[in-house]
Amino acid sequence: MNKIRSLFTPRDMSQGEPWKRIAEFAFPLLIGNFAQQLYNTVDAVVVGNSKWGYTALASVGNAGPVLNLLLALFVGISTGAGILVAQYFGAKDTKSLTKTIGNCITLTAIASLVIMIVGPLITGPLLTAVNTLPSMFDACKAYLDIFFYGIAGFFFYNIFAGVLRGLGDSFSALLYLLVTSALNIVLDLLLVDSMGVAGVALATIIAQFISAFLCLRKLLSLKNIFTLTKEDLRPDGVFMHRIVALGIPSGVTQAIFSCAMMVVQRLINGFNDEMFVACNVMVMRVDGYAMLPNFSFGQAMGTFAGQNVGARRLDRLKDGTRQGLIMSLVTSLVLTPLILLFGPALMRLFTPEQSLIDLSMGMMYILAAGYVAMSVTQVLQGVIRGAGDTVTPMWISLLTTVLLRLPVAYGLVYLTQKAGASLLVQEQMVFVSLLVTWLLGMVITIVVYKVGKWKENLGAHLEEK
Repeated sequence: MNKIRSLFTPRDMSQGEPWKRIAEFAFPLLIGNFAQQLYNTVDAVVVGNSKWGYTALASVGNAGPVLNLLLALFVGISTGAGILVAQYFGAKDTKSLTKTIGNCITLTAIASLVIMIVGPLITGPLLTAVNTLPSMFDACKAYLDIFFYGIAGFFFYNIFAGVLRGLGDSFSALLYLLVTSALNIVLDLLLVDSMGVAGVALATIIAQFISAFLCLRKLLSLKNIFTLTKEDLRPDGVFMHRIVALGIPSGVTQAIFSCAMMVVQRLINGFNDEMFVACNVMVMRVDGYAMLPNFSFGQAMGTFAGQNVGARRLDRLKDGTRQGLIMSLVTSLVLTPLILLFGPALMRLFTPEQSLIDLSMGMMYILAAGYVAMSVTQVLQGVIRGAGDTVTPMWISLLTTVLLRLPVAYGLVYLTQKAGASLLVQEQMVFVSLLVTWLLGMVITIVVYKVGKWKENLGAHLEEK
């Protein structure tokens, strides 16, 4: 019983063998990210196999870049919160930890209100900007509108889960997410036939509100670590600034990435091929599972670095980074071949159309090597962010997703069109450009990690008064 109970308690990652602390944190997080990915996957699977067919599947995917763009800055707030929580927890600074959590809740409430108002007003113009096909436009807009009206559940779950992770507890958020993922599946099946893609959006936000409530209840129970009062919820300029200063670079990174994805989505829609749009949705859903170890170890390394910087255990960073990188690479090298091996069966979950399955698997094989490269990128960038430098990863993302990906994608498609290549070859160039971006991003991140200036200001903001 004590072992089970220990899974739900915050974990000090500044003590013990680094690889053990990272593994204890990362593998529950990996399962949690898997459950999070199920939200999107189940939506796609349910609509793809419903009476609405792969047009509805394409609609859900087409809404993705627009949705991600409007959520980007909040993702930054969540990232900044997690870093500060990890560092103050590592420093055993209860007062600052509590003020950080309180101000995070306030910022989240403000962000939710803004997106609830702004989101539905601009979804139409944004869908037009990505050249959404007329057959998908109304379904995409309905999906987005419902999601934005209920955005508070998504925001609060992510901020509370981020705080729990910063405290070293990745297991509680995992458990709550697994429960609500199951609920999401049931609601999807109940609502899709009558509401189409709007039904799966409604199912998702209901499930996320429940997961947010469960995370909040867990946080409020941690009275031995902090006790939240109304005073802590009052906006504090110092803590707001610290959260925003750490979070905005990550938010801008996500916004840049989302803008780039909108431009790529316009390129994809420009082929005027619903099947290719649906293929892109399927590939990105399966791609999400292949990326799971990379993002999970990246998040784990961010918390590991943050807590050790806060505890002034900088001696643990080098060994912890090396050990975390090895675990991430091994996990990715095992998982990627399995996903490719069972890929056709996974694709068949989305659609019975064999031609669409074959098209999607062809694109997955193009991307395969990139998953190993991304395991290196995510771990090293996680360490840099956790150490308090969120600006450098932002610039790397800007370089790779905008200055490299977009010209390469459009350039390769243009050149193959001029050469008279088949439509299939032209469409493949979209995924070739993504592989090139991942490989170059890994090289740049390694260089920055080894020679960058991020180590010079480790935890400098903790000294601010």
